[in-house]
Amino acid sequence: MVVAYPPGGTVDLLARAVGQQLSRRWKQPVLVDNRPGGGANIGTEFAARAPADGYTIFMSTVANVINISLYRKLNYDFRRDFIHVTHLATVPGILVVHPSLPVKDVKGLIALAKARPNELRHGSSGTGSPHHLAGALFKSMAGVEMVHVPYKGASPAINDILGGHIEVLFGAFVSTVPHVKTSRLRALGVTSIKRVPVAPDLPTLDEQGLSGFETASWFGVALPAGTPKDIAAKLHRELMQIISLPEVRDPFIAQGAEWIGSTPEEFAAFIEAQIAKWAKAVKASGATAG
Repeated sequence: MVVAYPPGGTVDLLARAVGQQLSRRWKQPVLVDNRPGGGANIGTEFAARAPADGYTIFMSTVANVINISLYRKLNYDFRRDFIHVTHLATVPGILVVHPSLPVKDVKGLIALAKARPNELRHGSSGTGSPHHLAGALFKSMAGVEMVHVPYKGASPAINDILGGHIEVLFGAFVSTVPHVKTSRLRALGVTSIKRVPVAPDLPTLDEQGLSGFETASWFGVALPAGTPKDIAAKLHRELMQIISLPEVRDPFIAQGAEWIGSTPEEFAAFIEAQIAKWAKAVKASGATAG
C-alpha cells in the first residue's frame, strides 16, 4: 500500500489499519510503503507507474485533487492513471482563534476582520495545503482580508497560534482539538457540512452564515489503471467488510472521522466535484507550485 506521506499521519494510520486486516484475509503480508515528498506527487507518481497486477494499492487523499490546479505540470493524470476503488473516510478541519481575540463565533470573526482589514493573520500547514485553501475560501466567501502565514507543517502553525504570534488557524480536527479542550485555543466551528459526532456542540461554518462552506481531508483507495476488473471488485468487497469492523472504525471515529465506503462510480463523481471545488479555492488563494 503506497502512502505519499511520512509515517504517523492519519492516512498512514488508516493504511496500516486496513492493511493489517487485508493481510489476515489474504493470508499474505500487506506492507505500507511510505513515499513522501513533492506535495504527495512522488508517491502518487510511483503508484501510477506501478504494474497493474493488483499488488500495488494507493491511498489517495484530497491533495491529489488540489495538485491538479496547484501544479503547472504533473507527471501523471490522477483521473486516468488510476482505478478509483472507494472513498474510505473523511476527516473535518476546524477553525480556531487565540483566546485573546475578542470573538466567540464566525460572525464575530468576520466583523472583526472587516473592521481590521489585513491585520489578522491566519496560519496553515503550508502554501497550497487544504488548510491554506480553507482560509482562502473563507476570505472569499466572507468578503474579508486576512494575511496568510504558511508554515512547514501543522505543528509549527499550532505552536505559533498557542504563542499568540498569529490569531487565526484553519487546522486538522485531530491535532487541534486537544488545545481547545484545555482552553488554550477557542474553536469557532468545524469545516465539514455536518457537525462532528464527537464534538456535537461545535457548529459548522455553513450554519453560521457561510452557506455551503465545506473543506475536509478525505482518504480513498485506488489501483493503477489497467488492473483487472475482478481484482478491483474483490478489493472493494474486502474493504467494505473491513471498514464495518468496530476495531477499525471506532479509533478513527473517536478522532472525528466519518466513514464513507462509496462505490467506484460514486467515488469517481466525488473526485470530479472535488477537482472543480478546489480549483476555485486554488484560484482564490493565488497559490502555485511546481
